[in-house]
Amino acid sequence: MNESTSSQETRFVHAGSDPRRQGGYVNPPVYRASTALYRDTAEMDASQADPLKRGHPVYGRFGTPTSRAFEEALTELEGGHAAVATCSGLSAITTALLAYVRAGDHILVSDSAYLPTRKFCDSLAALGVETEYYPPIAGRAAIEELIRPRTRLLYLESPGSTTFEVQDIPAITAVCRARGVATIADNTWATPAFCRPLALGVDAVVHSATKYLTGHADSILGTIVCTQESYPVVRGTAIRLGQCASADDAYLGLRGLRTLSVRMRRHHDHGLELARWTADQDGVAAVLHPGLPEDPGHDLWRRDFTGAAGLFGVELEPGFGKPDVDAMLNRLRIFGIGHSYGGYESLIVPTDPVTHRLPRTWDGRGPLVRVHVGFEGLDDLKNDLRGGFEALTCRGQPHRGHDNAAREDMPPRARGQRREADRSRPGPR
Repeated sequence: MNESTSSQETRFVHAGSDPRRQGGYVNPPVYRASTALYRDTAEMDASQADPLKRGHPVYGRFGTPTSRAFEEALTELEGGHAAVATCSGLSAITTALLAYVRAGDHILVSDSAYLPTRKFCDSLAALGVETEYYPPIAGRAAIEELIRPRTRLLYLESPGSTTFEVQDIPAITAVCRARGVATIADNTWATPAFCRPLALGVDAVVHSATKYLTGHADSILGTIVCTQESYPVVRGTAIRLGQCASADDAYLGLRGLRTLSVRMRRHHDHGLELARWTADQDGVAAVLHPGLPEDPGHDLWRRDFTGAAGLFGVELEPGFGKPDVDAMLNRLRIFGIGHSYGGYESLIVPTDPVTHRLPRTWDGRGPLVRVHVGFEGLDDLKNDLRGGFEALTCRGQPHRGHDNAAREDMPPRARGQRREADRSRPGPR
């Protein structure tokens, strides 16, 4: 579809769709397939000559019409050259990383990256690859200093999935491109509805399509969207690793893309509203949401993103312990206690960046919980959280006495303060 003549909403509805290839039906069928038959030996020989297996169907592991329709749609939405569907978000991340690294390489990884990503990068030491974590607020000069002659790759996640720091993607990719360093970005939080990292200079974009892309908490799916230069490297690695997505999951991913624009706008509106409300509650030290004007990453977010997901962090007052947080979470009736995010249901989960972050890259003093805002009524969600905060403060009450003084010493974001000059709700742009 021609982007110059189509709105984003129209592209989300029609990207990758060709009813003429589908017997006239709007949606493609679900091809549950392994074996593909050739018309003759000449066609078989031709397929073997294609190292990326993108021509005639060869074998189900290399893709079916269902998975290819999903890949084509996401490629168009991200503004890429081609995409690779994988069996999970983590498999997309690991495949993209393995596509680039070799023994003796040095890679840079954002210290705010998804914890399973970090664990995998740590494991690369056994293959002779050194991983160095950099502060997620590092700018052009800091990244320039960190790049070594053997630096092969930089992996970033913006915002970070638990502490939500926003990175200067154009500045980072400009430095890396000038030094011959490839870049990969995790775009799970924003989705192509709100950010297109390829346009900001990255070489490949990974998604846990399990989350917002599929959007219904009923599929495990990953994707890697590539430039023309990165695609052969990534696709070849996926083939060698045996990576593939099931036809059913690819279909659910494609279904999710059709409503993604509408769903993300709802996540944006409800997420920001609940984040503002949460910042005023007793027991809350900070709300970590780049869409809030007082957030340190707000200016970068406004420049590079057109909206915000429904996922943000809440730092509680110093002095609360695990029993207090448990009491808060166990009081909730609408928010489910569960990992993942991106579905229609609201979720909450405790998290502790201190256990794995570098010293001084996370300055939070109190316990942290991650909130995902789904599609329930906002008043219901506020009432549910209100009960949780009451359980928290009635049990611990650290905002009284010396802990209140500690709160006053915190920076503005950590006190949940707002800029009075900009209290209007920023809508998706």
